[in-house]
Amino acid sequence: MSHDEDFFEPSSWDERYSSPDKMWSGNANPQLVAEAGRLEPGTALDLGCGEGGDVIWLARQGWTATGADFSAKGLERAAAHAAEAGVAERCDWWQVDARTFEAGGRTFDLVTTHFLHPPEGSITEVVRRLAPAVAPGGHLLVVGHAPSATFHHHDEKRLRAMWHSADLVPVLEELGGFEVLVAEERPRTVTRDGREMEIEDATLLARHTA
Repeated sequence: MSHDEDFFEPSSWDERYSSPDKMWSGNANPQLVAEAGRLEPGTALDLGCGEGGDVIWLARQGWTATGADFSAKGLERAAAHAAEAGVAERCDWWQVDARTFEAGGRTFDLVTTHFLHPPEGSITEVVRRLAPAVAPGGHLLVVGHAPSATFHHHDEKRLRAMWHSADLVPVLEELGGFEVLVAEERPRTVTRDGREMEIEDATLLARHTA
């Protein structure tokens, strides 16, 4: 099965993370730095943590951070990177699929996910599953790729998995108990394959008021 056909399944990501090369830069995602950098450190959950760059950044800022991902290989890498960074004692790891995530009574002061794109627009269901994990007074930060011509090379299924921040607001309004602080697309310049391109980070930040 090709990577595109299997893009949404753990087996594909286990294969990717089995490569000796890093997949990602290891740097924290910009919107996490922008928003979590303003918050008082507490407990944090990063769903879809991959190789752990955001978890490590949070731990360095004083958070007690849990990285969650459906790829066992990704979590192995993340734990190794946290140990290399000297923050292993502030990090915990949780193998879970975002599509079936259940908080199980656990709550966190910050719940975040970056560039998680489940198929067929089901990010709204993921947000519904994440909301109960946000502690009263805590924050939910969801960031993803907004649809753009920049991603024309992706297949249709991956394109349909992208979303706008406004798509997520009705879910929180329906659930109640959340104040939406940010719902916007934030432009960013990235370099891919040696050339610069403009993308937009669909960014939703909400505070649990209940």
